[in-house]
Amino acid sequence: MKLNIGIPDLKIKATTDLLNVVLSSEMSLYIKTRKAHWNVSGDSFMELHKLFEAQYKQLEESIDEIAERIGKLGHKTIGTMTEFSKLSLIKEHPAKYHSSKDTIKEIVADYETIIIHLRKNIEGTNSKNIDAVTTDFIIGLMSAHETAVWILRRYLN
Repeated sequence: MKLNIGIPDLKIKATTDLLNVVLSSEMSLYIKTRKAHWNVSGDSFMELHKLFEAQYKQLEESIDEIAERIGKLGHKTIGTMTEFSKLSLIKEHPAKYHSSKDTIKEIVADYETIIIHLRKNIEGTNSKNIDAVTTDFIIGLMSAHETAVWILRRYLN
C-alpha cells in the first residue's frame, strides 16, 4: 500500500537518503565507541569504560530510531556493513589503538562530524521536504550528540 502522509515521494526519498547517511555514520561511531570501551586502559579505566558503554548504548537506541524513521517513511532500511561503510561520514582506523586521550579526541571529532552534517541538512527536511517530524527527530539527535561531546570534552581539559 502506498504511503500517503502529505509528503511527495521525491521529498521522502531525499529525507531517507539523508537518514541512511546518518544511520551509517551512527553505526560507524557505535563500533568505534565499542572498540574504545573494550580497549580503554590507564588511570581512568573504569570511569571511561562505563562512559563508553553508556554512550554506545545511547547510539544503539539512536540507530534503531533512525532505522524506524526510515521505515515510517515507507522505505527499506539498509543493514549491511558494506552499505554502512559506503555511506558513512566516519572514517575507520583498523589495527590502531590510541591512548585514552586520543581515542576521546577521535570520538569527539566523529560526533562533531555527524552534528555538522545534521545541522547543514536540517533546514532541508523542514522547508524543502516538508517533514517536520524528521526535523524534530534530527533536533533531538543533535541535542543528544552535543551532550555526549560536552561530556567527552571534559576529559580533555
